[in-house]
Amino acid sequence: MQKQQNNSRASLVGARRVVVKIGSALLTNDGQGLAVDGLDSWVAQLVALRQAGREVVLVSSGAVAEGMTRLGWRKRPSDLHSLQAAAAVGQMGLVHAYETRFKQHGLHTAQILLGHDDISARDRYLNARSTLLTLLELGVVPVVNENDTVVTDEIRFGDNDTLAALVANLIDADTLIILTDQRGLFNADPRSNPDAQLIAQAEVADSSLDVMAGGSAGALGRGGMMTKLRAARLAARSGANTVIVGGREDDVLGRLFAGESLGTLLTASQPPIAARKKWLAGQLQLRGNLFVDEGAAKVLRQQGRSLLSVGVKSVSGRFNRGDLVSCIDPDGREVARGLVNYNADEAAKIAGLATEEMAAALGYLNEPELIHRDNLVLV
Repeated sequence: MQKQQNNSRASLVGARRVVVKIGSALLTNDGQGLAVDGLDSWVAQLVALRQAGREVVLVSSGAVAEGMTRLGWRKRPSDLHSLQAAAAVGQMGLVHAYETRFKQHGLHTAQILLGHDDISARDRYLNARSTLLTLLELGVVPVVNENDTVVTDEIRFGDNDTLAALVANLIDADTLIILTDQRGLFNADPRSNPDAQLIAQAEVADSSLDVMAGGSAGALGRGGMMTKLRAARLAARSGANTVIVGGREDDVLGRLFAGESLGTLLTASQPPIAARKKWLAGQLQLRGNLFVDEGAAKVLRQQGRSLLSVGVKSVSGRFNRGDLVSCIDPDGREVARGLVNYNADEAAKIAGLATEEMAAALGYLNEPELIHRDNLVLV
């Protein structure tokens, strides 16, 4: 057991793409305004991760809580419009706080406001994914939050646990770190049971964790440990390991990625690439077909490269950007399936054309590939 734990902790040392989520209770100093010292420390730690060659996306809670503080509200309002107003006011404070601190370290930041529809709608999924990956390539630190000012469902402060996991799925992160005001997941509620023990490591699919994660959350973070456990299971869908850990631990991120045993490590059962490919192949309904020539079929089978329009002979079906389509070889056999970057009419116009000819045929160019290799799975 100890050997397995060391190996899993050691995997954090090699993590290259990381999503870090910071909870409301930490960011707003338990409701007393932005935790300035904490922000300075967390930003410095995130900068250190970037300087070590890791790509980092920050998912930040706290907009509504900060807005409540700025507006002088001591009690969380119950009506939706007041919550949305608080989110709008508080988001200004969060953005300014992050921008000024990262700028001191010579790093640019980008604000990304997402709703669940941006993840579930396939065209918006691809747009969000492309934007985030481009920002990471540029060395920018994306700061992601739920778009609380326009959502129509009840705003819950714990929703960003789920959002962080969806972002981990979106960008193929290998690690999700959830910083919270608790040391991690315990086998009993440590607030009422002094003998409760911290769970250092577990397989995320272990059903016994559900009982351990029960209990209520704090006044600001409504999600609680159950929401964090569910987020870890969602992140595992694309192969990401999750660490739930106390955000007030000294240099918590640096120590975690040095392999130190802090918090609770929840391990995924499959590596990232295999897990995402399995999800891609099994979760979506086919909307059409791309009939490819022998050369394209060979490249897909043997090299796993992206599908270019020049290798497509014809198109069938009515599909939109982001839908799942099948790639069929000249013998009628399915070679692969993946998320297509163009709709059916556009795909038909560029079938057989070289990449440099696509813009002339369409009048624009969204992506150079019909299906990017990251969104394609062999069958």
